[in-house]
Amino acid sequence: MRVVIAGAGSVGRSIARELLGNGHQILLIDKDADDVQASRVPEASWLLADACEITALEEAHLETSDVVVAATGDDKANLVISLLAKTEFGVPRTVARVNNPKNEWMFDESWGVDVAVSTPRLMTALIEEAVSIGDLVRIFEFQQGRAAMVEITLPDVSPFAGRRVGDVDWPIDTVLVAIIREQRPLAPTPDDAMEAGDELLFITTTEQEEHLQAIVAPGDRPKSLGVL
Repeated sequence: MRVVIAGAGSVGRSIARELLGNGHQILLIDKDADDVQASRVPEASWLLADACEITALEEAHLETSDVVVAATGDDKANLVISLLAKTEFGVPRTVARVNNPKNEWMFDESWGVDVAVSTPRLMTALIEEAVSIGDLVRIFEFQQGRAAMVEITLPDVSPFAGRRVGDVDWPIDTVLVAIIREQRPLAPTPDDAMEAGDELLFITTTEQEEHLQAIVAPGDRPKSLGVL
């Protein structure tokens, strides 16, 4: 997969290293000569240019990319890059970094954004997840808010503690995708028993969150602290 990352700061370089480790082809674009140092990520291709300029994106052959990641520290630039990638180059998938949570409402399909990642929101959600037992925490919200990844740590008083996964009728449009037990992820099967202290990861719709909360951990309320 060819991935173009606009913004070669610490965030962009970290993403590039992870993707390179998974065998993907990476091009990093940045207009700051100090950040465009190939020695920092030597396996990637580099382009010194302003990714908000169409000529720069043409030079990057954006039309041949599978994913464009707008990872600059400027929300306005990330929106422009995403919009150009979609409307001018027909990129199948765009991922945009949200620096200021107040700007999250703009990061949607009208600006060409398929997935918006808000680091402050994600950190808040993970902090809540780390200290809350029995609370439903929204970790990640997919495009247009149609579905979300949520987490519930099973409390001792949950009626599901000790029950088999296959014996539970989950709410409609809800899938248990993983159980994290003793810091190890498990792919749940119908015969697996859930235990108090398990972290349950679900994909569900936002409409079903309260129902899911009510049956897994009665008495607690969902926490809407996730990523757009």
